[in-house]
Amino acid sequence: MDAAAPLTVAGLAARLLAAPPRVGGTRLVCIDGPAGSGKTTLAARLAAVLPDPVTVHMDDLYAGWTVTGAAARLAAGVLRPLAGGRPGAYHRYDWAAGRFAVRPTPVPTPAVLVVEGCGSACHAIDPWASLRIWVEADPAVRLARGLARDGDHLTGEWLRWQRTEAAHFAADGTRARADVVVDGGA
Repeated sequence: MDAAAPLTVAGLAARLLAAPPRVGGTRLVCIDGPAGSGKTTLAARLAAVLPDPVTVHMDDLYAGWTVTGAAARLAAGVLRPLAGGRPGAYHRYDWAAGRFAVRPTPVPTPAVLVVEGCGSACHAIDPWASLRIWVEADPAVRLARGLARDGDHLTGEWLRWQRTEAAHFAADGTRARADVVVDGGA
């Protein structure tokens, strides 16, 4: 994007819609960044101005507090079928039960697929992505947001997750490959 132009949701939507679809006829936008940075909020705002969007949350693809395997589940259950012109599906992780749901969550073939969450724009997903957005915020702000949402009893999990995601992002080079960087703390 033009560094002088203000970053808007409408501008992100226009940029995405100008990009070629890479998942069959579907344009994939990946909204990645550390937990608590504002990815879910941006995804909802972006989906509200896009035609025929479907949103998938990486939180539904994690096997608990780990990034491992989530991108593979996204690729196998959603991206590969959509690329072949077929609906996809995935088994949503049930955080309370600590296991994946038996019944799959269907994903129709949309014009735009919004995937948000840590690991959504990892290197393995690049061939399908029409637009990769990185959202960041100060670590203290992110932790406060996460604990306000999930509860102080998960402080240990959140601190462990922040180390896990930082290692993942460093190894993957996610931020450096992003098409757009958004300040989610603003």
